[in-house]
Amino acid sequence: MNVGWLTRRGKPSRRRAWILLLVTVLAVAGIAVVLSLQMPGAAPETTGKAPSSTPLASHSPAAPTAVAQAPATSTPSEPPEVSADEPSTLDFRQLATTAARTIYTWDTRRATYSQTYGRIRAWWHVLPDSSNPLTVFAEQFEATGTNAAAYASLTGAHGYRTAKTVNSACDAQLAQFVQHPPPWVGLHLCTVTLAVTEHATSGTNSYTAPISVVVNCPPAATAPANRCEMVAFYASPDRIVY
Repeated sequence: MNVGWLTRRGKPSRRRAWILLLVTVLAVAGIAVVLSLQMPGAAPETTGKAPSSTPLASHSPAAPTAVAQAPATSTPSEPPEVSADEPSTLDFRQLATTAARTIYTWDTRRATYSQTYGRIRAWWHVLPDSSNPLTVFAEQFEATGTNAAAYASLTGAHGYRTAKTVNSACDAQLAQFVQHPPPWVGLHLCTVTLAVTEHATSGTNSYTAPISVVVNCPPAATAPANRCEMVAFYASPDRIVY
């Protein structure tokens, strides 16, 4: 009885062993199938990375284009050859008389002192040898009777000043010019006498004022090729040329 029981118990054990063996075989076969399916997929994944490097290579030719464009953007724009109200002319007499009137004309109702100063400063072209420095310009501009303090006091009175040409003499017409000729051909000197009138709410004040204007024209090597330009003016009494 015990033997029979053992026999009956032994048969189910063998079945379980076969079942476990079958499950194991199936599991191994399944793993093999999964691995066989994943291995072919690895190649496309590797080849999928190759196209991603292609755009990087395609962008590299654009780099020289950006570098080539850099000088164009870094080049500063050239300043205008003449200021807004400065005439472009080869007639040194015209330039001298126009400059003289402009130097003595201002209007506190339309421009600040800095704007007025800057407008006249734009007419003064410094020479390459710096023989006409801007320190001289500042001195001579104030010699016209215009400075920051006076301009501020006249602003409240709505002051403005006008100037008209009375007469002018240039080059050989000036005795001092003949005695001390200019250092190069093309450098001209004109002394202009102006009728000046200062206007304010308190009244007007009229007087005459001489001013000497130095103009540089072709064929001077220091002048522009196609026009004259003012390089100095003198309004203080000890600098006027007669």
